[in-house]
Amino acid sequence: MQTTILTNQSVLPLTCSRTGTCCFGKTIFINPWELASISQEKKNSPKEFRDLYCEAGGIQLLFNGTPDQKGQAACSQYKVGVGCTVYQGRPLACRLYPLGRQIQYYKAEYIYQGDQFPCLNDCAEVLELPKMSVGEYLKGQEVNLFESAQDEYLVVMQNIANIGFELLLETGLSTSGDTKTLAAWRALGNETPKQLAKKIGQEWLDCLMLPDIAFDKENPISFIQQHNDLLLTKAQETFGNIQTLQALHEASVLSIAVALHLAKALGSDIKGISEHWIETAKSFGAQE
Repeated sequence: MQTTILTNQSVLPLTCSRTGTCCFGKTIFINPWELASISQEKKNSPKEFRDLYCEAGGIQLLFNGTPDQKGQAACSQYKVGVGCTVYQGRPLACRLYPLGRQIQYYKAEYIYQGDQFPCLNDCAEVLELPKMSVGEYLKGQEVNLFESAQDEYLVVMQNIANIGFELLLETGLSTSGDTKTLAAWRALGNETPKQLAKKIGQEWLDCLMLPDIAFDKENPISFIQQHNDLLLTKAQETFGNIQTLQALHEASVLSIAVALHLAKALGSDIKGISEHWIETAKSFGAQE
């Protein structure tokens, strides 16, 4: 499938409404700050929202509403005749649609996939609307705070992964002749979000998706930095006194699983990330 890279000056027939076909048949992942944002708009607690409207441990919105004419189920937050019921708190993926955002070498790029701009296929009414630049569209969708949150969680993801590296490389596990840890990392990269959530377990899922931090919609960085500290503290408490090689192996795999689950919440390619981490660990002496 063709991928088109856009600049802020690219001019396209962009629009967004509460009632677009983008609310049907999609896969929308959300990070922990977005879960707090959308639950506040819903007037639920994050736990209530997760348990009612999410799957895969809270990182994926349920699409179980009334289907459209194509038979595609609506987002759980879509109401017939009204549209999106949490529009002000909607996550970055919804704000960007039909654009995607990818980060290459620390630079963010906006893309869309396919030979024709998606909205032209599904929303005929956009043909009657004036065109705008990508930059104008992004400004109108108020993406800045949500992009900042996404980028800050990439740092958290790597910090959690670093614990898995340390448990493998700095404890004697890798020098013991261990080969099963990297094999387990690779297997994690091929898991579905639901499978990863099951492997992680409820205690770590709650720590990942339901941090006990006051939500401030104007300051995602502070929220996420506090969340990072909570996750690292939990890791220290959980893994700090491990003594056996088997326990070290299990802790390393769990850390990587949590990091990959967060990566999936950010819309990342977890198979590619897993392979990158494996090659990095091998360059420091780990065996496969």
